[in-house]
Amino acid sequence: MGKEALREKKEKEQNLQGIFSAHPKGFGFVTVEGEDEDYYIPEKCKGTAMHGDLVQIRPMPRAGGRRREARVTQVLEHAVDTVVGIYKKSKNYGFVIADNVRILQDVFIPQGRDNSAVNGHKVVCRITDYGQDGRNPEGEIIEILGHADDPGVDILSLIRSFELPTEFPEKVLNRAGRAAEDVSEADMEGRLDLRAWQMVTIDGEDAKDLDDAVSLRRKGEAYELGVHIADVANYVQENSAPDREARERGTSVYLVDRVIPMLPHALSNGICSLNQGEDRLTLSCIMTVDADGCVTDHTIAESVIRVDRRMSYTSVNKILEGDEKERAAYAPLVPMLEEMRDLSAILRRKRRRRGSLDFDLPETKILLDDEGKVKEIAPYERNAATKLIEDFMLLANETVAEHFYWMDIPFVYRTHGVPDADKIRKLAALIGNFGYVIHGGGKKGGIHPKELQKLLGEIQGEPEEDLISRLTLRSMQQAKYSTSNTGHFGLAAEYYCHFTSPIRRYPDLQIHRIIKDCLRGRMTEERKEHYAALLDEVAASASRLERRADEVEREVDKLKKAEYALGHIGETQEGVISGVTGWGLYVELPNTLEGLIPIASLPGDYYRFEEETYELVGEHTNRRFVLGQRVNIMIESADTAARTIDFSLVE
Repeated sequence: MGKEALREKKEKEQNLQGIFSAHPKGFGFVTVEGEDEDYYIPEKCKGTAMHGDLVQIRPMPRAGGRRREARVTQVLEHAVDTVVGIYKKSKNYGFVIADNVRILQDVFIPQGRDNSAVNGHKVVCRITDYGQDGRNPEGEIIEILGHADDPGVDILSLIRSFELPTEFPEKVLNRAGRAAEDVSEADMEGRLDLRAWQMVTIDGEDAKDLDDAVSLRRKGEAYELGVHIADVANYVQENSAPDREARERGTSVYLVDRVIPMLPHALSNGICSLNQGEDRLTLSCIMTVDADGCVTDHTIAESVIRVDRRMSYTSVNKILEGDEKERAAYAPLVPMLEEMRDLSAILRRKRRRRGSLDFDLPETKILLDDEGKVKEIAPYERNAATKLIEDFMLLANETVAEHFYWMDIPFVYRTHGVPDADKIRKLAALIGNFGYVIHGGGKKGGIHPKELQKLLGEIQGEPEEDLISRLTLRSMQQAKYSTSNTGHFGLAAEYYCHFTSPIRRYPDLQIHRIIKDCLRGRMTEERKEHYAALLDEVAASASRLERRADEVEREVDKLKKAEYALGHIGETQEGVISGVTGWGLYVELPNTLEGLIPIASLPGDYYRFEEETYELVGEHTNRRFVLGQRVNIMIESADTAARTIDFSLVE
């Protein structure tokens, strides 16, 4: 290699690009694509870099066995242009202290740029100058969310920090408002008329967007199951203002005190909601299912339906458990609901035989009072009715995906990859502590879902069931949307898509358009090319926006759990060790509250972290803390800003 080439190589190595991740304590790390190890950035070497920025770094000489260090030489692209936080006012200026603990610098607000905010207001500020040479970034307040203690402001602050849109533009509302309130004869022309069929919607008590209805009839020994989905695409045309807004949002977001919908309420709670006793336009997937749970025939059609009753999960569950009062109130529907229960059991057995994983984990139910404060936190258990609807929606999604896969046209699938071999090996080591074994994840990698299903079966009813279920779930890849049908590992399904919720998920709406083009004979080569050019971006965008929604939902739950813990400081409870790390033990309580026992607070010994077995071991006493172990804790402290809870061990 010549001198010039060597010089260029050396310069390139000295100036790398990557994403800066700030640590609340002041230092940070830079992740460089293609490199296994991050670069450590000391606080004095980060320059004006803020969390998430694309930066250029220069590696520093490596000393002994220390980790790689680097200095930020230039910020190439800022990730943060607005900051949500608390405004602190001085006489002639102010500062915004960011809610995000990774945004380390307070933002200076010059006089006249405070938008009349007062001390203690939660605000959104736009950064106008990122600062330099030790000077703080500078900004202007563009929105006042309210006082920090006002009801709902805590959650609104999180919504703003994740840049979730909450208001619909006027042109979107106007277009949605022009949708017809009633279905006309012209609307129904050419559709399959199913209004005489007995059918119901089954949802939560407080649901308002009822986008799926179900019907069931017997055909000899077989079942004729109908899954009827609101024909949202009939009212949201491609490239219209509501469509562009829905694509930008990607999904509805469900928070403890509000829903941020993908579509305006005029659509989602109006003409696209399958309300009891009203004619509604739908896309129906009608499946003939035999006694083994196999779909032997199916029809996908544009249809018109009229729902007989709007039912709740609680009510249907009571009927299936034999509640006489409830059965009398819904007497004409009881035979169909009982047959639905029977079919649900058949479908569940079939999925179990092929290896489908059912993580029956309790979700958290957070109840708020009128002031937005937490009244109660409890596990939200699935019942026979929720499982029944889940089984029918899964079958419809599989049937639609397989149908259009064999048509060989552009489509959006829901895919879930085989778990990473390293993660499976780690899982095997962890569950080995409990005496369980799984086979797979060897040098060649790969594991069959049946192996994990067998594990979930073995732990059923055991004290460690929830814990091992969560560990197994964490070893999985994330599901995503894709134009390539690579199968769904968790469901052990060869074909899978999202067809059943076009009101709240954009890929479902996009799929409905493809289906309608096919049903109406409009899937020309030109349309195929149109979808082929469009769908990769739709899939990638929907996957990214889904992850954002999941993250804000988790953060809101953590915020409210921390708030709840603040009202229970000093209380003692028994919990289960749900995580073991180098900095302490995570313990989960029966109501799903989770807190950290810092390693330094563990009494009577100095503890070291054994990474292979995920244990904390006392140097002198050899006392061990392991996953799944029951311990008594006291709630010590909570921080709603950091969304953390600390416990202490009670001996």
